[in-house]
Amino acid sequence: GEESLTIFVDKRKLSKRSEGSDPGTNSSAVTLETLHQLAASYFIDRDSTLRRLHHMQIASTAIKVTETRTGPLGCSNYDNLDSVSSVLVQSPENKIQLQGLQVILPEYLQEHFVQAALSYIACNSEGEFICKDNDCWCQCGPKFPECNCPYMDIQAMEESLLRISETWNAYNNEFKLFMKRLPMNYFLNTSAVMHLWTMDSNFQRRYEQLENSMRQLFLKAQRTVHKLFGLSKRCHKQPLIRMPRQRSSNYWLNRIQSFLYCNENGLLGSFSEETHTCTCPNDQVACHGFLPCMVGDGPACLSCAPDNRTRCGSCNAGYMLSQGLCKPEVADSTEHYIGFETDLQDLEMKYLLQKTDRRIEVHAIFISNDMRLNSWFDPSWRKRMLLTLKSNKYKSSLVHMILGLSLQICLTKNSTLEPVLAVYVNPFGGSHSESWFMPVNENNFPDWERTKLDLPLQCYNWTLTLGNKWKTFFETVHIYLRSRIKSNGPNGNESIYYEPLEFIDPSRNLGYMKINNIQVFGYSMHFDPEAIRDLILQLDYPYTQGSQDSALLQLLEIRDRVNKLSPPGQRRLDLFSCLLRHRLKLSTSEVVRIQSALQAFNAKLPNTVDYDTTKLCS
Repeated sequence: GEESLTIFVDKRKLSKRSEGSDPGTNSSAVTLETLHQLAASYFIDRDSTLRRLHHMQIASTAIKVTETRTGPLGCSNYDNLDSVSSVLVQSPENKIQLQGLQVILPEYLQEHFVQAALSYIACNSEGEFICKDNDCWCQCGPKFPECNCPYMDIQAMEESLLRISETWNAYNNEFKLFMKRLPMNYFLNTSAVMHLWTMDSNFQRRYEQLENSMRQLFLKAQRTVHKLFGLSKRCHKQPLIRMPRQRSSNYWLNRIQSFLYCNENGLLGSFSEETHTCTCPNDQVACHGFLPCMVGDGPACLSCAPDNRTRCGSCNAGYMLSQGLCKPEVADSTEHYIGFETDLQDLEMKYLLQKTDRRIEVHAIFISNDMRLNSWFDPSWRKRMLLTLKSNKYKSSLVHMILGLSLQICLTKNSTLEPVLAVYVNPFGGSHSESWFMPVNENNFPDWERTKLDLPLQCYNWTLTLGNKWKTFFETVHIYLRSRIKSNGPNGNESIYYEPLEFIDPSRNLGYMKINNIQVFGYSMHFDPEAIRDLILQLDYPYTQGSQDSALLQLLEIRDRVNKLSPPGQRRLDLFSCLLRHRLKLSTSEVVRIQSALQAFNAKLPNTVDYDTTKLCS
């Protein structure tokens, strides 16, 4: 047979020993000189040489030992090296040639001799060497019950695992250094920690190196564990092994939070971001630290209080500070500035409108250059009339809401005329061009209701009821009265309307028309222009800290409630600008500035949607 020992050496990892030092000072140090000495002593004292090489291989990654033995007999129990073929059974000094003795001995002794020789060499005479089913072991004698258990090798591997664990724990300290650089004046969720992590390029580079080192450590620990279990498979007591576990970035993020917020009184707990609580060791509560306030957008704090980090010190736009928390800002009641509602319930209002009750009549001034009330006139031409309140002159502390309109129109007997009414509403004053057309009988808008009166003439009450659904602001109501001629169609079942000027027979009597009265129904509401001017003044000259936001919030509330009462259409009318322009007498540039400030403030508020409006007032 043959026997060989091969040692593969990584010279970069060898220990560099200074000249003149004692080679025996450090038995675990691997030097080239030591390896040469061990290789030379292999055939003199194989067992102790292999044991030393084995320990060196476990303790260092500098060498890899391969022992190859080929011959006619058995297997080796020294399977802790990387590769072992079969075993050559002979003495180190070649004094006993097993093959020769086999030839000399009689045949009936040969098998017993080989068995005894293997037991002597492989089991140190502590048991009987047995091979069965491709596995060999020592059947221990009663005095050596642990002959199959190489305690020295197992202990060396356990010490190696312990050193791996210590190195693993030392790597964790890198995160403690990173934590010292984290801000402590506000709460850090995992996203915030991850952001700071990615912003720290030095720490990222060290983390990548750390990750690679830990991966190598883990693989080395796995190999050591496999060898350890192989050695101890026939020991009475199996080793208890705690393997270091690979960690993901999420683990480290939570670990960092635990160090920050669950690390009091020398106890380290586990932090839960979902519940903002700590789970302490042994179900204690002593590891709980103080959680700083959360800084962010919306209801989160803008900053924490300097004297108490658990409470908010300031809030984002649209939120106000209340008992250390940020709550949505709600505008104070605008009733002090302008009223919007009446005390009448919907059913009460509907009943009063049906009865055209004078208690809800708004007394307006009738003006017309084309006609007079209770006087007959020729309806061939368009007649223009208006009802105005002249609020700036007589009622500067009131704004007015229109709920309905009523006219009493009379025609001469047998007249074929049909009145046609067009209504324009001016919300807060100004020129006629700043009025909007009332879309009667369009898009579910109410239509005129005609009721015949019990009078000798052809008199009708024309009533337009808006009610709460279509009510809106008004200062002046412009009414245009035109007439058309009603005639039967060619089939007799339909009516055809002609304009009076287009009628073919000018000698035909068109009759006359008169309007007995016109009434506007609605109610008047409180309006304080000086108080609103004071709010506007605070946009540039706030009284106190936060009063500017409060003023903007109230102006925004007034703007939205005023514009909400605009007439039906694809886009709302900008009634608020009309209010500023005509009731507060502000210039166009001031109105534009206020609207821009409100739009910018509204964009900062949470959960708000701005809307486009159509310009009405210049």
